[in-house]
Amino acid sequence: MDSRQFPTAGRPFVIGHRGASAHAPENSLAAFRMAATPDHAGSCDGVELDLQTTADGEFVVHHDPALRSGEVIGAVPLGMVRATRLEDGSRVPTLAEALESLRGVEVFIEAKRLPRGATSGLVSQLRACRDVRCHVHAVDHRIIARLRHLDANLPLGVLSCSYPIDPIRQVRDAGATTLWEEAYLIDEALVVTCRRAGIALVAWTVNDRAEAERLTRLGVDGLCGDWPERLRQDSREPGAEW
Repeated sequence: MDSRQFPTAGRPFVIGHRGASAHAPENSLAAFRMAATPDHAGSCDGVELDLQTTADGEFVVHHDPALRSGEVIGAVPLGMVRATRLEDGSRVPTLAEALESLRGVEVFIEAKRLPRGATSGLVSQLRACRDVRCHVHAVDHRIIARLRHLDANLPLGVLSCSYPIDPIRQVRDAGATTLWEEAYLIDEALVVTCRRAGIALVAWTVNDRAEAERLTRLGVDGLCGDWPERLRQDSREPGAEW
C-alpha cells in the first residue's frame, strides 16, 4: 500500500475542515462551494465534513449531535432537521446535497453517528456517487470495521487524539489505510512509522501557518484546517523555504 494515497506530488493534500469554514458557516453548502471554487481563498484539494444519521435513516451533514433548537438528530426525522436553520439561514444539508456541491474535490466524511442498521445505506449512497471520490473516517473505529466488511475498496481512516504505543495497530485493526492524528501529537517518529507501514497520515486541525510548515517538513500526507489558504504552499510569503 502506497502511503501517498492523495493525488498531490511533493506537498501535503490540503483539506478544508467542514468546508472553507473560516469563510462561511461550517458544514454549510456555502462553505462547501467556496472550498470547491478554484479561485476562492478557501479553495482546497479536499473537504472534510461531518455525518449524522436521522431517526428515519437519512444522512445529514452536521457536527454536533444536537441541533441549535436542542433536538438530537438521531432522535428526530429528516423533516425536523431540515426545519432548523444554520447561522446563514440555510438548511442543514443532506449528504447528497453536500456531495453535489463538492464536485471536483475529494470528500472526507467523518462518520459521527452511523448506527449499524444504516451502514449498508451509506455504502450504497457512496457507490452511487460517480462524480466525487469519497473517503470515510471516524473516532469510533468500529464504524470503520463495519464499512470495510461491506466494501473492500472504500478508502477508510481512523481518527485519533492519542499517541498509542503501537499507532499502526489501531489503523490495521479497523481495516483502514489512513490515520487522522491530532496535529500537535505528530512527530518525525510517527511520520516514519506510518510511511514504513504504508499508512497515510493526515494532521488535524491545522490553522497556524508555522504549524503547517512544521508538518510539511515532516512529510505528512494531508493537512486539514479551517483556513485552507494557510496550508497551501503556493500562498507562502516570498522567499519562504517550506
